Amino acid sequence: MRPHLITILTLSYGALAHSSLAALELISNDISQGKPMSSKHEFTGFGCKGDDLSPHLKWQGAPKGTKSFAITVYDPDAPTGSGWWHWQLVNIPASQTELVTGAGVKNSKLLPKGSQQIENDYGNAAFGGACPPQGHGIHHYRFTIHAISAEKLELPQGASGALAGYMINANTIESATIEALYKRD
Repeated sequence: MRPHLITILTLSYGALAHSSLAALELISNDISQGKPMSSKHEFTGFGCKGDDLSPHLKWQGAPKGTKSFAITVYDPDAPTGSGWWHWQLVNIPASQTELVTGAGVKNSKLLPKGSQQIENDYGNAAFGGACPPQGHGIHHYRFTIHAISAEKLELPQGASGALAGYMINANTIESATIEALYKRD
């Protein structure tokens, strides 16, 4: 093998090894991958009696080019034909790496300046907790952090979840997800 080819292979391997170390990661003190959520993350209403608190979320390893973040929470198991959006938070500054438990309440003072909560499928511009129909079995709640290539997603007040989802997906560089579980017997 020629010396310059060995050098290129070594550099390529080194770049791959480094990039895997810096992958975007989402962690939480409140929820865990594949584990049931507590009732503090259950919705208040529609027959549910939880505390309706968004969980603590922390992320690290943002890829190069990240100019802001977005958070989405989606239940694909909701019996709607299109799932259920529990939370969409956009325009989180790139310097932000954590949200405390309960940050997603309506008109929150705990969210970073400039961020925008999109109306969820409950009809609130806030986090809306889990509330699967009784006896419907386990639902999967996908909490996802998106590294966004734009400083600000231009969304009108009252933007639909579909429009927000389109803009988030069109500008996502990388994402990481925790899929937590919830059911009501």
